[in-house]
Parts: sequence; structure tokens; C-alpha cells
Amino acid sequence: MSHVTVLSGPERRRRWSDADKLRIVEAAFAPGACVADVARRFDVSTGLIYTWRRRAQGGVDGPGFVQAMIASAPAAGAQTSCCIVVDLPCGARASIAPSAPAALVAAALRALR
Repeated sequence: MSHVTVLSGPERRRRWSDADKLRIVEAAFAPGACVADVARRFDVSTGLIYTWRRRAQGGVDGPGFVQAMIASAPAAGAQTSCCIVVDLPCGARASIAPSAPAALVAAALRALR
């Protein structure tokens, strides 16, 4: 008589639908979210989440589009000499003057990624 071993449990190579991938990526990069926590919740590696995000963005490492918000007019007496203000998620702010060379602006924005 032969011996048969049946392995049960979740299949490790899962197939994720595009809708599931998008839902996980949106949850992982929502304001205040932690990618590692979302990865544990969905039982997926953090590296895979970053890969899905890169693919969703078109896999482009160069310049791209970002969401912009038009703020209200500056308060009286506020300094308005800068042309671009970038508010970072960590609370820091980068201001770029209109006279800044394009190469410097590009290098600074790449560094802020």
C-alpha cells in the first residue's frame, strides 16, 4: 500500500485582481497609513505593494503628475516671493523661488521623492 500526503492550507501563489491591487495600494498610501500594517492585514509583502504602485503609476521614474491644491489667498503681510510651495507628508515645506534654475528645481524635487 502506498502513502499519500495531502497538504492543505492557503495557496502561497495567489492571483490578485486589478481591483484588489488598487484597493490595497490605495489603503497602503492613504494619509496616515503604514505600508507594513496594510501588508500584514492583506497578507502580502511590502515589496509587492511598492511594485503594484510603481506599475499603477506607469512605471515611470521621471517627472510625473501630482495632485495640486489651490490654497486661499495669502494673509496680509505674508511673504509671497516664491512660486512653488511643496508641503511634504512629514510636515516639512519646500519653497522654490521663480528665479531658481530649472536643473536645481529638478534635482530638489527628485531628492524630495
